[in-house]
Amino acid sequence: MREEERGLVGRYIQNNLIYMPRTAKEMTEREGRTLPYRNHFFKLKKRVDDFIEGSEERLILMPGLRGVGKSTLLFQLYNYLTTQKNIDKERVLLLFADELKKYLGIGIYEAVRVYLEDILRSHISSLNQKIFLLIDEAHFDSEWGLALKLIYDRTKNIFVVVTGSSALSIEMSADVSRRALKEPLYPLTFSEYLHLKYAFSLPPNTRPILRKLLFSKESQLEEANALWNHIKTLAIRKKVDLNREFESFLLSGGFPFALSRKGALIFERINDMVNRIVDNDVLVLHSFNAHNRSLITRLIFLLAAQKPGGLSDSKLAQRFGVSSRLIRTILDIIEKTHLVFSVKPYGGAGKVVRKPWKYYFLSPSLAAALRYKLGLLDVLDKAMFGVLAEHLVSSSFLKLKETDNLIASVFYDPRKKGVDFLLQRGDGRLIPIEVSFGRKEIGQIANAVRHYKAEYGIVISDTPSIKKEKDILYIPLSFFSFL
Repeated sequence: MREEERGLVGRYIQNNLIYMPRTAKEMTEREGRTLPYRNHFFKLKKRVDDFIEGSEERLILMPGLRGVGKSTLLFQLYNYLTTQKNIDKERVLLLFADELKKYLGIGIYEAVRVYLEDILRSHISSLNQKIFLLIDEAHFDSEWGLALKLIYDRTKNIFVVVTGSSALSIEMSADVSRRALKEPLYPLTFSEYLHLKYAFSLPPNTRPILRKLLFSKESQLEEANALWNHIKTLAIRKKVDLNREFESFLLSGGFPFALSRKGALIFERINDMVNRIVDNDVLVLHSFNAHNRSLITRLIFLLAAQKPGGLSDSKLAQRFGVSSRLIRTILDIIEKTHLVFSVKPYGGAGKVVRKPWKYYFLSPSLAAALRYKLGLLDVLDKAMFGVLAEHLVSSSFLKLKETDNLIASVFYDPRKKGVDFLLQRGDGRLIPIEVSFGRKEIGQIANAVRHYKAEYGIVISDTPSIKKEKDILYIPLSFFSFL
């Protein structure tokens, strides 16, 4: 790096250090009140506290979809370090990798070198005080993995939190994987939505009881019903209409920014976010020409417009007049952004089922916003809410699969009139799942329980109470969404 360029980078970082306290305060307040914290903040806070106390866990990777609140978490962590832990502001650096690339033409490691050598007058291998690096949008630096490896290996005195697109976890090299703790950030759950919007907090035993209800052979109905009734009582005291708020959550409550907006403005913001994913995040993963970028958008809208169902590459290729190979490339890339994810057909041990994959959005709010743009959002249509509920349930199972060991795989039932999902446990056992909103048919779930020799099946619906009839467990959608 030439001396002139180095001086420019140094001034950029110095300016960052000077103005970050004010920026972080502005980004973590609304109308003079501090924004509430998501659960992830407390995970990061504990990691920081442990590092200060001597833990060697010092590299946190936080991938996630645009708009889920990754940047806000970094600002909140900055405030915690500088105001509550009293870390010198010069020792906490929040960097934006997209700005480094766009304005300075440099990567993360070059910026860190200038920061250490020119601002702190030190060297990475001889640091004698603890430093905190908070790096946002790391995927804009194609060498981010190498930068993190070099920082990690050359000192034990730098704690790093890195955010980026959901594809960070896919792009992560084996070297980074061995060093990093991965804490993916997802769209809001219903419980987080209620907490952020109304400061309404669930009893701390809610998730454990719900998991026990879903995955225990001997479902604890009495315990679960007592909890559900208690939550409804708390909501009444708090003047929160759970049914109305759940429908609002399905439509537009998946992202923190929605809490400060209303109606169509939320959908416009979500659609703008989808456009930025296509225009920016997708192109980081793969190079597409202008025509194919348009095709990506059309394909995303098609996924949102229909009820989740199998989409074969060949039929999509025929519809859009392109090759099946291009369709497969686009679907794979969209999945890497975590905008959508696929659920494959169940084939049993060693069997290959030649059925298309089903695609779901990571949040039902994404599907709702895209449908709004197409003029297909009918809030009086129970069937449409059923579609949004399927997106919610499938994404809940995806998160559970990726963060817990209760589920080994999630499939769909490829049989004619099959159930919506088949959860496979680690021992191979299946749990058939049916999602309904307004319809009360039980034939499909009963048939699936018999066909797959399952111990029980689960219907997740707009039923008001939790109950079990023979080998079928019924769970309210709103209660399930606390998972």
